Amino acid sequence: MDDTPRRTVPIKLDVPKERRGDLHRTKDQFLYCANRTSKWAWRYDDYCITSKNKAENALYEELREKTDLTANLVQKGIRRAIEAVDAGVEKLKQGEKTSQPDFDSWSVVYDKRSATFNDDHATLSTPNGRVTAEYVHPPEDEREDTPFGRYYESDDWDASSATLQYDEQDDAFYLHVTLKTPDYESDGTERQECELRDDARENGVVLGVDLNVTGAFAVASTGEFIGSADHLNHKRDQYEQRRARLQQTGTRSAHLTIQSIGSRFSDWSLDWLHNRANDLIAEAQDAGVDGIIFENLDYIRKNIANGSKFQQWAYAKFVELVEYKVESTALFVDFVDPAYTSQRCSNCGFTHQDNRDDKSFECQDCEYEVNADYNAAKNIANRYCGYIHRGQKSRGGWATSQLALKSGTLNVNGDYTPTELLG
Repeated sequence: MDDTPRRTVPIKLDVPKERRGDLHRTKDQFLYCANRTSKWAWRYDDYCITSKNKAENALYEELREKTDLTANLVQKGIRRAIEAVDAGVEKLKQGEKTSQPDFDSWSVVYDKRSATFNDDHATLSTPNGRVTAEYVHPPEDEREDTPFGRYYESDDWDASSATLQYDEQDDAFYLHVTLKTPDYESDGTERQECELRDDARENGVVLGVDLNVTGAFAVASTGEFIGSADHLNHKRDQYEQRRARLQQTGTRSAHLTIQSIGSRFSDWSLDWLHNRANDLIAEAQDAGVDGIIFENLDYIRKNIANGSKFQQWAYAKFVELVEYKVESTALFVDFVDPAYTSQRCSNCGFTHQDNRDDKSFECQDCEYEVNADYNAAKNIANRYCGYIHRGQKSRGGWATSQLALKSGTLNVNGDYTPTELLG
């Protein structure tokens, strides 16, 4: 049994007006997952199912199709319902009266895969990408005696999960963050194991990934080029051209053919993205990294606002698939602000719009020349390392970070370690 001490700190959020609807939509779909699972698992006349694995195996695909939630939030909705069903079964065993759990209160459960808990803001996964919400808390000189100051800002406590709630009367969102003590000491043995984990987590390595609408679909900071965005777009164009010709025909047979080829193309696209996600995870595991870092999808959508809806869908679906697939690995996925990652020189840090010319990158300061997408991938990883260097808590729980390169790792201070010395 996990008896680690916990504290819950409620934090009011300043949610941008245009993103508030995304959080309400997240709640509706999250509760749908929980209630669907509760109905499936609660079989009073027969037996109740309390296995999370059985519930996920039976319902995951269905709920992923019927909602727009990320893989992690669907799993959280399933698990929340199973925990409630399990508690109901215990009541029945004790002779108490109870009924099928029903979820109607405003709440969404997040963990470190679906949210980031930063010093002054949180990012929360929604069906429309991540929402960044600033914390509303007392001024710094008044925080010391508040739960936020005593626990959230303390190095002795680590944010592990949170429940998002909405106060209808105040029209305000609150994040109830659960914190644990990473160095909890219940006996000598557990303390020794904790110290070993702390040593192992002192440093981590991350893989930066740049996604593109032309050229290579994904480029990693190790120099691995994964998939061809041009090939994906070509297949899409072929489908659109054939659909246009059939629409001009206007017959019922043509209409049925459009539906058929549309379904085949959808299946092909999803399978292609699945395979590319597997390729990326394999590259991350081969490189021995701890996490995969992408640009924030909200910014990506703005950057390719003139691109097709299909390209935007492919970006989001690929990241979603990677997030889902790493659930069964030791890897994590996180995001950074992508501002200027394509213009910054990963060699010297000089940033200028003239550094990049399509797929070519030549620094106007140090004259470093490299593939532009590879340069951006290194900047993405390096930015995450910078976050950790400045004190932000990493998903992996370590204090420092390095980025994975073709032949070794590089830390935020520019210190290079060749592959042969990493073993």
